[in-house]
Amino acid sequence: MIINIILLTIGFVILIKGADIFVEGASGIAENLKVPKILIGLTIVAFGTSAPEFAVSIKSLLSNSGDIVLGNVIGSNILNILLILGISSLIHSLNVKSATVKKELPITLLISTLFAVLLSDNLFDKGAVNSFSRSDGVILVLFFMVFIYYLISISRKKVEVEDESNVLPIWKAIIYTICGIAGIVLGSNFVVDSATHIAGILGVSERMIALTIIALGTSLPELATSVTATKKGEYDIAIGNVVGSNIFNIGMVIGIPTAIFGGIPVITFSYIDLIVMLVASVLLFMFSFNDYKITRTEGIIFLILFLAYYSYVVFA
Repeated sequence: MIINIILLTIGFVILIKGADIFVEGASGIAENLKVPKILIGLTIVAFGTSAPEFAVSIKSLLSNSGDIVLGNVIGSNILNILLILGISSLIHSLNVKSATVKKELPITLLISTLFAVLLSDNLFDKGAVNSFSRSDGVILVLFFMVFIYYLISISRKKVEVEDESNVLPIWKAIIYTICGIAGIVLGSNFVVDSATHIAGILGVSERMIALTIIALGTSLPELATSVTATKKGEYDIAIGNVVGSNIFNIGMVIGIPTAIFGGIPVITFSYIDLIVMLVASVLLFMFSFNDYKITRTEGIIFLILFLAYYSYVVFA
């Protein structure tokens, strides 16, 4: 048990550090290729903070641990809104740009609803068994491609002057990228294998481990990014990081692996998890739409919901 906890911790450290190195290396390559910085932030950085979830997802699918895949994504999306934005808004009220309220947040709510519908076969057909098939994954990937197209289109409207002195040399950027990917793969192996063993020893489901320990561990990059951005007054980054990560989690972390490797076997599944994820997305949209900011009071509401939900997950 102790050895598995140590390996889990080591796995998280390698996973998060690998994602950090990957982002730095990939950003360096993009800058050398003269790719606009806004596109780097909306794609590479968003992918980098979702890379731990992506690596865990692929490893779990190959290990036939479907509950870890679903629990990790659903748990991470809930954590991103209720915990990360909750903490960030306590530091300072988060101003939300009009474009984010009118475009990115509706996209987040739409893809979250689509994911929930695709997973809830039994809700529409009482004789069906809840599952997430390869065709479901393809649908999410197609929706995700529309989002990527949207990112590329808005990046073309921005003109930036890049500081060549701060650009990472191409050879170093390539090495960073390769090392980052290696760290992500190695760390995900430690995390999934250790978490599976811990679940077996404690006699709890992989779903609970994924919703709590794994989701929290893989969400640490988003937590660090949003809290740091809030302290620096970069509120749009704090919001955008969470919104982009949630879209990437569903479109990339769930969609791409299932479209490539096949469907996800659903063993232990609770509609409560999906409902909380959707409620969190709706509240984020409502709070932002109301006055184009997330206040400290609204942040406290997020944190209360977070504590209530995870009390249910642990004790139920």
